[in-house]
Amino acid sequence: MKFILRGLAEAWDLILQHDPYLMGLLEVTLKVTFIATTIAVLIGLPLGLLIGLGRFRGRGGLVVLSNAGLGLPPVIVGVIMLVLCIRVGPLGFLGLAFTLKGVYVAQTILALPVVVALTIAAVREVAPGLVEQARAFGARRHRVALLVLWESRIGVMAAIIAAACASLSEVGAVAIIGGNTEWATQTLASAALQQVGAGRYADAIAIGILLLFLIVVLTAPLTLLQYAGKRRARTA
Repeated sequence: MKFILRGLAEAWDLILQHDPYLMGLLEVTLKVTFIATTIAVLIGLPLGLLIGLGRFRGRGGLVVLSNAGLGLPPVIVGVIMLVLCIRVGPLGFLGLAFTLKGVYVAQTILALPVVVALTIAAVREVAPGLVEQARAFGARRHRVALLVLWESRIGVMAAIIAAACASLSEVGAVAIIGGNTEWATQTLASAALQQVGAGRYADAIAIGILLLFLIVVLTAPLTLLQYAGKRRARTA
């Protein structure tokens, strides 16, 4: 018990002293989370709406693929990206291996299926009669899409929250494609793994505390928006 308490005390001191290593990890983690989540949302929301509202052959297969993407192993994504992007690989000219840009791409690939699958699920919960009524009144496709997006906003917010959390907490792909390099491609989650392996438990605990705090801080506003939308839906 004394070992744990001592580790917590040392970890708290590192946080209060704004340890440069921790602050560097925080900066990289925020960059990765913001960029990966933003790109995943910009691509995933239209795809989710298209698949959720679409009436075309193969739609069911796309839904299955989207749902399967929720279980996409991060380690496999990292390995495939590394094989493709190393200097002698077919995509080596992109210069993504062992760089922060490579981490951005890997995290976006992992967050994208989350946004698509959960958006499809949210869209399919919208009353079919509402969509048919909008179409009957001559609403164009983009108007119908905006209407459905608004009606499914609670589920869409859940998709964004899930994508952000995935970007914050993922380790495997970051460590492989980014190389888990200190001061360069290392995030809070991948750094925690390294510090435990090196026996620096106080640092690992400090990183864990900071990561948990960051998850709460980033997801709280999104959750508040989600519940605000739910209250408006009930009073409408």
